[in-house]
Amino acid sequence: MGKVVLVTGVSRDLGRRFARSLAAEAGVDRVVGVDAVPPQRDIGDVTFVRADIRNPVIAKVIAKEDVDTVVHMSVIATPGSTGGRGTMKELNIIGTMQLLAACQKAPGIRNLVVKSTSTVYGASSRDPAMFTEDMEPRRQPSSGYAKDVAEIEGYVRGFGRRRPDVRVTTLRLANVLGPHVTSPTTSYFRLPVIPTVLGFDPRLQFVHERDLMRVLTHAVHSEIPGTYNIAGDGVMLLSQAVRRLRKPTVPLVRPAVGAVASVLKSARMADFSPEQLGFLTFGRGIDTTRMREDLRFEPEYTSEQTFCDFAAAIGGGPGPVERAVDGLSAALGEPATALSTAGVTGVPHG
Repeated sequence: MGKVVLVTGVSRDLGRRFARSLAAEAGVDRVVGVDAVPPQRDIGDVTFVRADIRNPVIAKVIAKEDVDTVVHMSVIATPGSTGGRGTMKELNIIGTMQLLAACQKAPGIRNLVVKSTSTVYGASSRDPAMFTEDMEPRRQPSSGYAKDVAEIEGYVRGFGRRRPDVRVTTLRLANVLGPHVTSPTTSYFRLPVIPTVLGFDPRLQFVHERDLMRVLTHAVHSEIPGTYNIAGDGVMLLSQAVRRLRKPTVPLVRPAVGAVASVLKSARMADFSPEQLGFLTFGRGIDTTRMREDLRFEPEYTSEQTFCDFAAAIGGGPGPVERAVDGLSAALGEPATALSTAGVTGVPHG
């Protein structure tokens, strides 16, 4: 008999696409997708149930559908259209707590897969070259998405202690990129002119959206518990990434980047958060030894290949870029010649 899998967050594109692909997998009898609003596109053979995981009704859904595996994908990185930071925190924290409470009461639950993020490690000047899964952030987050993720992982560990019979797999993903991904990182790289922090050239790692689907599917089938860093091989510097986009950069002192970020957020061009600004200053490296040796997963795309595929998908010609340079130059009171078109000449950190 195959698995009955419940996937949260199917109104968003990645959740919908994962649920749809999982429904076609051998060894999976049914996939139940839940979200507070219906998906906007076809979900194939997935059974959609309109349910807000912040509501205890999610327990009834799990019981009624005889779910044995849960894939939690509804942790969001930005408020977006959800109604602000308060609603975002409710969705992330209260939603996860209610979901875990429902799983705890369901005797048939055997597997829990949580899509987490390497943002949990933070980004600071005191970071190690590579974070392993046992390491803690050098500076504990005090607010925002990073704090949400740290709390969520704490609740997940608590659930694992209360239900030792359930195999819990937490995937700490590097930044996911791909033609269909919408995130703070993709919004940043889609800007016509890239603001950077003067004197810094952060290290970046990426996961291709196809490898995201593969690792989630692998976690469902393999039933290997534990916490795992997930990233493509290698690292890139921000300056290397920008050169591949053929876009100009504006190197600014860090306070000025924060001011520009506020303007971009108000214009809904990019949603910068404190952790995003820290990441674009110091970068982050995660060790993926356990991913290969214990989880036995191998990404198809390196970090560089992932970024190049993303860059090819979003295109970018010199005409619009030059026009954007002129506009930003006027806004900043700088001559166009002061704007770099080759990336930051900063100092790689770590």
